[in-house]
Amino acid sequence: MRILFIHQNFPGQFRRIAQRWAQQPGWEVLGLGRKTAPGMDGVRWVPYDLHRAPGKGQHPYLRQMEGAVLHGQAVARVLLKLKAQGFVPDVILAHPGWGETLYAKDIFPDAKLVHFCEWYYGTPDGDAGFDPEFPLSFDAKARMSTWNALHALNLTHCDAGISPTQWQRSRHPAIFQPKIHLAHEGVDTQALGPDPQATVTLPNGHTLKAGDPVVTYVARNLEPYRGFHHFMRALQRVQQSHRHCHTVIVGGDEVSYGGRPKDFANWRLKMLDEVQLDPARTHFLGKLPYDAYRKVLQVSAAHVYLTYPFVLSWSCLEALASGCLVIGSRTAPVEEVIEHGRNGLLVDFFDLAAMARTIVDALETPQAMAPLRAQAQRDMQARYSFDAGEKAYRALLG
Repeated sequence: MRILFIHQNFPGQFRRIAQRWAQQPGWEVLGLGRKTAPGMDGVRWVPYDLHRAPGKGQHPYLRQMEGAVLHGQAVARVLLKLKAQGFVPDVILAHPGWGETLYAKDIFPDAKLVHFCEWYYGTPDGDAGFDPEFPLSFDAKARMSTWNALHALNLTHCDAGISPTQWQRSRHPAIFQPKIHLAHEGVDTQALGPDPQATVTLPNGHTLKAGDPVVTYVARNLEPYRGFHHFMRALQRVQQSHRHCHTVIVGGDEVSYGGRPKDFANWRLKMLDEVQLDPARTHFLGKLPYDAYRKVLQVSAAHVYLTYPFVLSWSCLEALASGCLVIGSRTAPVEEVIEHGRNGLLVDFFDLAAMARTIVDALETPQAMAPLRAQAQRDMQARYSFDAGEKAYRALLG
């Protein structure tokens, strides 16, 4: 079995699956990613790069499409070289969002092309226009509609697709949904879990331990798409009500989704300027190594996960798998994994008073939250383990 993974930031979502399959006897696994990708140990990968950037004079609606063609062209050059060297994959598993697989089937027509179908833009009740604080202009809506030309091409080209959640699958046009399989790649439920002895020593020397009143918030980057602005506003109320809790915030200052604030360098600085928080009890740790991040989840008494109706974060599942009491936004992707009062708590994304009240209640009644935490961990082990995800992915290879 020869498998080619393609992801501009290789390995991206495919890290654990590529690692597992590279260890299978008789399997040859090769990765392909842009030269800026991190790569990974144990899996051979080939870098590519664009020969130029999209033209500055390109119509804004078409800029992403031109970028996709440039990505597809750059990857095609590498694939032609691999083919000339005798490498012909049986399966190509790829994230097509940057256009890298546009010409893959032209080069390897007999290879099975499986696409990771993460998101389809601008669908009703989705992320676009969800937050009235950031109204959607007609120009932005038209730009997204044009972007979907790439995703429609991707869905046409692939032999099969895979989406990690039913919500994400449902965003794609109905005509394509029969070819999109539902399977989450899984989180490391064996490494995640509660530890009553866990501690986190903060940069100021203060140590937090499991059982302390600790509020946690995690996002790859701190931004409105993940509800950071509402979390900070609610946190001001929490600190006014609960005088001893500490809050640990993990995430970077870049932008993953949406845009930067116009008047500040990043959303962290903007929100710190807006709200009044106790700096001695508010700890921004930036991006952490995995083991340190895992310890943060293990000392959490109330973990807040907010998101627009968009892609579900791994961090939500990892928090649940760690036995956190997750207080999530009542938005479609979160409702798929959290049932209010059973394995977590749900609050309205925009209701700051309810959000703050729920956080304080969780801090003040830890014993009442224990059954929810235990159920969350059981649910993740049953539904979102890496072994289950790898099995579902493997079923698509044939």
